[in-house]
Amino acid sequence: MYDPYGSASDLVEQLRSGALSAVSVMQATLDRVDALNPGLNAIVALRPRAELMAEAEAADRAEDRGALHGLPMAIKDLANVKGLASTQGSPLLSDFVPDQDDLFVARLRAAGAIFIGKSNTPEFGLGSHTFNPVYGATRNPFGLDRSCGGSSGGAGVALAAGLVALADGSDMMGSLRNPAGWNNVYGFRPSWGLVPAEPAGDLFLHPLSTLGPMARSPEDLALLLDVMSGPDPRQPLARARQEMLPLSQAAPLRLGWLGDWGGAFPMEPGILESCEAALSHLSNQGHRIEALAPPFSAEQIWEAWITLRSFAVAAGLRAFGDRREELKDTAIWELDRGLSFRARDIQRASDLRSNWQRRAAQLFASYDALVLPAAQCWPFPLDQDYPREINGLAMDSYHRWMQVVTPVSLLGLPALAVPTGFGATGLPNGMQIFAAQGQDRTLLALGQSYHQTTQWPQRHPPPLG
Repeated sequence: MYDPYGSASDLVEQLRSGALSAVSVMQATLDRVDALNPGLNAIVALRPRAELMAEAEAADRAEDRGALHGLPMAIKDLANVKGLASTQGSPLLSDFVPDQDDLFVARLRAAGAIFIGKSNTPEFGLGSHTFNPVYGATRNPFGLDRSCGGSSGGAGVALAAGLVALADGSDMMGSLRNPAGWNNVYGFRPSWGLVPAEPAGDLFLHPLSTLGPMARSPEDLALLLDVMSGPDPRQPLARARQEMLPLSQAAPLRLGWLGDWGGAFPMEPGILESCEAALSHLSNQGHRIEALAPPFSAEQIWEAWITLRSFAVAAGLRAFGDRREELKDTAIWELDRGLSFRARDIQRASDLRSNWQRRAAQLFASYDALVLPAAQCWPFPLDQDYPREINGLAMDSYHRWMQVVTPVSLLGLPALAVPTGFGATGLPNGMQIFAAQGQDRTLLALGQSYHQTTQWPQRHPPPLG
């Protein structure tokens, strides 16, 4: 029987063996989407039911059955899916229908996934709040008047609501980690280069963003990561593929708790406490938790980050420079900043990043992983574009309130976002556990042991009726 909150790994095994038919899973998926998605707006550009049922019927007849055989998925609307509107949430691309899949999409299709539509995202993926002028806002299933985070917000909501079993995401500045926490699911930002980006445009200058999986357990993250990952000859900085499954039992690890980075990251009440309660589950499993003083200047990390981020974002947006008046304010801000930098500005940012890398290497010689909250506040009102202050401290940019994710993003480190439970108002949050590059499997194994104890997504689904 199809369970909308069940294990994706179990579901795929049943589909591959024929214990469940792709037709029955597709029927149940589309019925659930029809019932719940109008109130959530997680999945957009939904394909016609007749087309999807025909693809499911073909899957049931197929002899070759890949790792994702017959599994319904919705691809984040920053990626191209052949024949499906790929808008990136922008009116500038509202009529764009690509004639080929992006690299990772082609890998999912070859593994047997069936694409039912797209998952919603902010315009051009900018900002950790999923709303755009093409499809509107996506609502948090634990509070319909609240943000679901972003930019992989539609993916997070679709998982939390049981609309899909697996979802792709991407993460530059917490875009996997923030919506995972705010939707009571898991997200994984892999080591940079493990999942190669689209082999188009510049291939060398911007190692900040990465694709990655989202799911309702770390084991399911590993399932999807095994399909998404692996080198491509057109991507010179891609990493060699690592097999993530099966996940072994996590040996006792030494974990460093960084809290609010010595006060550098303002936190709303309850954020740190929820993370510390979650850490107690790991402590009870034999892992050693130690509080750490700030290991590096948060402001130097931030200076490097906002320079290199704007430099990278402007590279992507420059094609729309002659239509800049049609871009949203935050996109124009990033474009103008990124195009204004001189070579010495970029070099200084790279020097600061290099200093943080050297310090982080020292930390990882002593600690297996480090821990921070996944966001600095609880989900904020849906009609607010971004938080203007936290605990009375004014935010000086549209993304400063997500500064807590920058130590990871700046170095391209692997990071697992895990749910940590619910605050006083019933809204969820999460924490990010991160390690040295290449330690992806260690993090997923640690996360799976945590999940076996907590099972937040299964034990506390959203109140959707």
